[in-house]
Amino acid sequence: MSYGDLQILWNVSLEVAPGTITTLIGSNGAGKTTLLKTISGLLKPRSGRIAFLGEPIAGKEPHSIAALGIAHVPEGRRIFPNMTAAENLALGAYAPRVRPREAANLDWVLSLFPALGGRLGQLAGTMSGGEQQMLAIGRALMMEPRLILMDEPSQGLQPSLVTLLFETITRISERGLTVLLVEQNVQESLEIADGFYILETGRIVRHGASREMLTDEHLREAYLGL
Repeated sequence: MSYGDLQILWNVSLEVAPGTITTLIGSNGAGKTTLLKTISGLLKPRSGRIAFLGEPIAGKEPHSIAALGIAHVPEGRRIFPNMTAAENLALGAYAPRVRPREAANLDWVLSLFPALGGRLGQLAGTMSGGEQQMLAIGRALMMEPRLILMDEPSQGLQPSLVTLLFETITRISERGLTVLLVEQNVQESLEIADGFYILETGRIVRHGASREMLTDEHLREAYLGL
């Protein structure tokens, strides 16, 4: 993957097993956001293969990839500030296959994020940062995704909301959704994840089960600062 003549990702190979949480670890500039954007179709790879449930998706348009069941919660939330929370959530249910279950999906989202229940008529741009992050995740869940990509969901949140966020991601996974998580809170993400990949300067340099990362002294020192 490249931006113009500048190549960002090099021979990246990873697999996310259905129903698991996988966390992608790396420093700023390592290529994590680029990788998520490439999977969701916002960026087009020069070469290589991306497959979802056995179907090649590299080069497909973002709406086509979303229709297959891949939702992307981008860094910075990207909600529509001049629309209400309810309207933002409804956009997640635009696909014909999920419209019949829009009300049921909204009930589930509000059970995950009760704070949104009293904010449905409020303009999204006037909501707090934590509420906007809930809204961004809720909008993605309205799509009934099979795979949800999350890019730095805890960024800018106060500690109590970070704890709630990770608990919610676990609940999402328990429902059978697959999660690929990019997260600055490495320790917390590993504690809820099944597996990890480490991305350095555009290359995967290590992967394994999360318990390996949490118990390996060298890895803990190098990537967790412990």
